[in-house]
This record gives sequence, structure tokens and C-alpha cells, in this order.
Amino acid sequence: MNEADCLTVDELKPARRALRIAVVTETYPPEVNGVALTIACFVRGLVARQHDVQLIRPRQANAGVDATRGLSEVLMRGLPIPRYPDLRMGMPAKNALIRMWTRQRPDLVHIVTEGPLGWSALQAAKRLKLPVTSDFRTNFHAYSRHYGMGWLSKPIFLYLRKFHNRTDCTMVPTLAMKRELEDAGFRNVSVVARGVDTRRFDPVRRSEALRASWGAKPEDMVALCVGRLAPEKNLSAVFSAFTAMRNQNANIRLVLVGDGPARDDVTRRCPEALLAGMKTGAELAEHYASADAFLFPSLTETYGNVTPEAMASGLPVVAYNYAAASQLIRHGRNGMLASLDRSDDFMRHAAWLAAHPDDARAMGAAARQTASENDWDRIVGQLEDVFANVLDAHDAGRIGHSLALAG
Repeated sequence: MNEADCLTVDELKPARRALRIAVVTETYPPEVNGVALTIACFVRGLVARQHDVQLIRPRQANAGVDATRGLSEVLMRGLPIPRYPDLRMGMPAKNALIRMWTRQRPDLVHIVTEGPLGWSALQAAKRLKLPVTSDFRTNFHAYSRHYGMGWLSKPIFLYLRKFHNRTDCTMVPTLAMKRELEDAGFRNVSVVARGVDTRRFDPVRRSEALRASWGAKPEDMVALCVGRLAPEKNLSAVFSAFTAMRNQNANIRLVLVGDGPARDDVTRRCPEALLAGMKTGAELAEHYASADAFLFPSLTETYGNVTPEAMASGLPVVAYNYAAASQLIRHGRNGMLASLDRSDDFMRHAAWLAAHPDDARAMGAAARQTASENDWDRIVGQLEDVFANVLDAHDAGRIGHSLALAG
């Protein structure tokens, strides 16, 4: 998915009430990650519904502004994130935001990321008594364990809970995530799902020429994995699954799309894998559609956009019963779900697909149908509903406070 692949503007329904919404995020295209690409779709969807969106984000190297009509951008100072030099972290900017929002007050502030810029936005919104919502999009507390900093997991989680509990609503993509956070003491959590562009990700983009470049004949099965090559992505499960698949079918190919700090380790541990590098847009869609099965081993996602992208491309997905997979996959019908604590399940399901290519194709067709039910128009409408509810509650609280003072 890329920033141009989210919505067809003329298909959107008109907004019930045009709002001025300040969106604060520390990642945005052309950065390539699930948060950046998804928030771009939300932003464009809100603009298409006639909302006035002010996008506040760090200035990116060699990147211009988003030219979407109806969107105004405010670019702030930022620094590269350690171990992720292609991403930038916003700098504290509380006073600048207070001045800006005092001059032109938004109806609502929506914070996507919880870094220094997000924290500044939260403080500024509270100072100005603005309604504020947030997204819980990245399991930073879980990631820390994969970088030799497990001792940071608890303090990071406590910070995230403090951050989100100061907002009027925290949005998560699945009901399971909502329950998990509520059990951990998060308040005012609402579910807003994620969409997928079924025009971009479509089985018709299958390319036999691309498959041939992978050394795959028309009858051969190609297993695909798309994502960052990083320790937190649990890539060892892919390597084990690939071995199990080859035990069923010696002509299996494994293609990995993405890049990251674990690239050399991947080459060493699975030299048979074809590393395609980072792909976006139509090229990424062609890679999806040219495969036959999708392996998604991650256990640290809040959602996992690659799952619906693969399903929209007509691929049966093997994933753990977690995040987007738990919400979209019906085991044995449109994909395969492994129990969270059973790596052998993941291997066994992948091997089954390799041994039953006709059933795998049938599951892929059913996966495409499931993905078609998650269009971006419907998802942006959910976001709009949450904003409306927060504003109604905020207005009711303000009126109640005024009446109490008058009494």
C-alpha cells in the first residue's frame, strides 16, 4: 500500500459536519511502514469527506509536502530514530503548538504516535482544553525485548498507559487489542479497523515473468513474506515453515519483500530465500499477486496491514491467531491460524498448504472475498463516528461545567 492507493474521492459520502482536525504524527509517507501508510489513508479519507485537516509531522530529508487539496501541513524539527535511520522522531514543541492552536483553534486533536512531538501535542491540547484522541498503533514495549532492552518494557508500557489515559479516546484496530488494553488499565478504548485497497491489491496483477525471475515455473508454489527484516518480526518461524513446506514439495520458493537490520542474518540462516528488497505501490502489489501463499509470523503487531493486503491479492495466509489475522482469517476457509504458543502449528499449516495446492487456491479466492468487505470508505466512516462521539461528550461536559458554575 502507498499513499496514493487509499481512496477514490468521488466515491465517499459527505461528512455530517465539517471539522477542523489537527493530526499529529511522527511518521508519514514517503516513509514506508504500516503506521505511515495507514494514517495517510485516514488523512486523505477525512479530507475527502470535507474535513479541514492540519497535518503536523517532522520534516523528512529530501521529501516535500503532501499536495492533497484541503490538507495543510506543518513541518517540525526531527531527529533520526536509533537503529531506524530512515525514520524520524519529532522534537518537543509544546509552546509552538499552543501558539499555533491559540491563533487557529482546531475542533479536535488526533495524536497518532506517542513520541516527543505526540507528548507535546497532548500537553498543548490539555492546556487549551481541546478534545484529544489517540491511536495505539505500535507495541513499542514489546519491541524493546527484541533489542536487548527488555528491562525497558515495563516503564515504556506505563508511559503508554499514562499517555493514552490522558486522551478522551484511544483507538485500536481489533477487539482483542481493546480487551488487552482495558485489562491493563487503559480507559476509553474504541475499535476502528483498518482498510485495504482492493483495486491496488488484486490477483489480476499476477506476473509469470516475475515468477520466472524467481526461478518458479507456473506449477511451482511460491511462499511470500512481506515486512521489515528485523528481530521483532519472528522470521525464524518463516524459515522453519519453509523447511516444512519443502519436505512436502521440493519446488517451493521463498521470497522475502522488505529490508532492515536483520538482512545479513536472514541471508546466513536461509540462503535459499530470495530477498527482493523494499517494494511499494504497483510493484509491491505485483509481488503479492505473483505468490501462492503468504507467511506472516509476527507476534508484535497491533494490526499487521500485510495480512489484508495479501488476502486482497488472493493469497491464503498462514499467521498466528493474533491482530488482523484473528479478525479476518477463518481457519481452513480463507487461511490458516496457528495458536499463539505453538510454533509447530505455524510449520504444520504451511506444510499443509504446500501439500494441497488446489485447496490453497480455493482459500486464496475466499481470502479475496473477505478483503473486499474492508474498504477504506467504511473504515474512515468509523473514525468519523468516534470523533463525533468525543466532541459530543466534550461539549456536554463543558455545558455541565458551566451550569454547575452558574448554580
